[in-house]
Amino acid sequence: MTELIAIALGDHAKAREDYMKGDPNMVAARDPSYETTVAAMKANLRKITAELRGSIPLSSHRNQSHMYWDITMPGAAGYFAGMLFNQNNVAAEASPVTTGLEIQAARDLCTMLGYDMGAMPVPWGHITCDGSVANIESMWAARNLKYQAVALARAIRVEPSLEGARGINVRKSDGTWARLLDLTLWELLNLATDDALDLPKRLVTEAGIAEAAVKAALDAYSIRAKGTAEFDAEMLHGAVTKAPAILVPATAHYSWVKAATLLGLGTRSVRPIPVDLDGRMVVSELARELNACLEEERPVVQVVAVIGSTEESAVDPLTDILALRDQFAGRGLTFALHADAAWGGYFASTLRQPAKNKLTPDGEETGLDDTPEEALSDHVRDQFAVLHHADTITVDPHKSGYVPYPAGALCYRNRDMIFQIALTSPVVFHDGEAPTVGVYGIEGSKPGAAAVGVMLSHITVPPNKLGYGRLLGRCVFNSKRYYAALTTLAKPDDDFIVVPLQRLPAEKDEKTATEIEAQKTLIAEKIVGHSNRRLREIFEAEPEILNLFQALGPDLTVFAYAFNFKVGGKLNRDLTLFNEFNNALFHRLSLEVPEKSGDVPKTPLFVTSSAFDPAAYGEKFVKTFAERAGLDYNERHPVRFLISTMQNPFLTATADGNFIPTLMTVFRETIEDVRGHIIARHDLEKEA
Repeated sequence: MTELIAIALGDHAKAREDYMKGDPNMVAARDPSYETTVAAMKANLRKITAELRGSIPLSSHRNQSHMYWDITMPGAAGYFAGMLFNQNNVAAEASPVTTGLEIQAARDLCTMLGYDMGAMPVPWGHITCDGSVANIESMWAARNLKYQAVALARAIRVEPSLEGARGINVRKSDGTWARLLDLTLWELLNLATDDALDLPKRLVTEAGIAEAAVKAALDAYSIRAKGTAEFDAEMLHGAVTKAPAILVPATAHYSWVKAATLLGLGTRSVRPIPVDLDGRMVVSELARELNACLEEERPVVQVVAVIGSTEESAVDPLTDILALRDQFAGRGLTFALHADAAWGGYFASTLRQPAKNKLTPDGEETGLDDTPEEALSDHVRDQFAVLHHADTITVDPHKSGYVPYPAGALCYRNRDMIFQIALTSPVVFHDGEAPTVGVYGIEGSKPGAAAVGVMLSHITVPPNKLGYGRLLGRCVFNSKRYYAALTTLAKPDDDFIVVPLQRLPAEKDEKTATEIEAQKTLIAEKIVGHSNRRLREIFEAEPEILNLFQALGPDLTVFAYAFNFKVGGKLNRDLTLFNEFNNALFHRLSLEVPEKSGDVPKTPLFVTSSAFDPAAYGEKFVKTFAERAGLDYNERHPVRFLISTMQNPFLTATADGNFIPTLMTVFRETIEDVRGHIIARHDLEKEA
């Protein structure tokens, strides 16, 4: 790493020297205070780095908390190199090189996610500061597109310059064709995404309207020009009385509510759809909500499927959601479909075959042979197989892409959709590639360094089966080992139990309590206590154990779980004490305030925490989890839980072997200590 930084710094200095060599130096001679200032700068840097020692040790095996871990060396070196040049990717003229790198990195992401860069319509993407901004941008584009046909129909009726387009036909959502001006307001609001996007171009190429006239009409009549209130009053005439809806799973990120608020749609426009016991959207509930919107003629701006939820890493059934989209289009209701793959997007690399590239390693061994690459489940593979049908996809290189913050991204299936949010844009895309990226999106100034970090990481660790696929495949394997160890941590005579959100296969099959315990015993004997090498031998000799292993854990690599304690051999049934217990465990295994300056943290393991709120998840989901924990559930009360994220591909094959047993020891010791404090504080032994 020192050598990489030296290369970046040296090459940057050389670039400075090589530009206009005859130009004078900045100063004629050093100021007398120079040496003093340099010494002070070094001393102050030491003070800062001493304080930084108190940060969360992201690269440690003991960091099992948020969606962050160590960063790749090329990601760090690339960011450092780009940072020295300090390019601003808001405009190509301010970043001629890093803008090109951003376009190239975005093409990599589009390809990884399944978009065909050689197909029509042409996909497009760009780097954002994070997934929240990408999500907000997707809703912004979807909202503007929802009302574009309404605006153009009005303009065609009243603008003399558009008179030649009054006979143009469009395809309705059911596949039939009709004259644009004969469509009802509801039909104009429910054109298919590509048909709505093609309309401005078709006015130019088919109706012969001047491009400037079409642009002027959009600038005058669109919702982005008029604003929501004026557009509703002038364009909708009170005929559409229901506020638009955005449908998201109950597990959706809070950025969706932010987006609706920023766009003036209001928080109530975001309608959470219940999830099943695995944290996946219930498609029948989505169908019920869509049907209600259709019956009351409520426009649906966007439906969101989450590909790796923040707290459960659940992957929504995108295949079924796509089927619903087609079904409701035939009934006259359309919407933009967004896949929020901020966490899960890079896991698509496990399915992507490499393209031959002279800059890409030829798949040589990496020294990770003791950690097998575990395939994604059939459910997850099926969703990744249809991911390219989503209109927009969020993916975060700074999450499962292991590159420095800030680096999110938004990818579009149809490049023309970016014009819905560009304040200046052509009607017809004349060039082969966008000349700049800064005019598309929410941000203004944005670091070119982020693009360099992503691109160098992609060149070195390609986003396919030979690169990121190998790293993340090992993370999936390690996540199953972690789940197996955690689920079997408590023995029958222990004073606590473990309650994973993701149920054991025997629980999903509704087996008896005896059969569930027998499966735990089998996991403990055949999976938990063995090295990776020995585990592979067991899998080869006993395929049924491999099948069991592959069925364990979450869809991706984020775990939700909780602990309950016993008093006098009896399980606690009080929800308030349960929440207090898990909250206390979280505070023991996290760090919110730095310890003494200059000291590294002493926390032996890092996890994070949240709560299942019935207002979001639904009573059935929360009640089931609480009852599995042995609680007397009180309606409308949230249930706290802990979260671990497996982003460490090396955890089960360290220099000293499998590190998971060490983490399980930390859990056990912390549980016993916190349990003692809870019992003493509430005098529970006397009560028992």
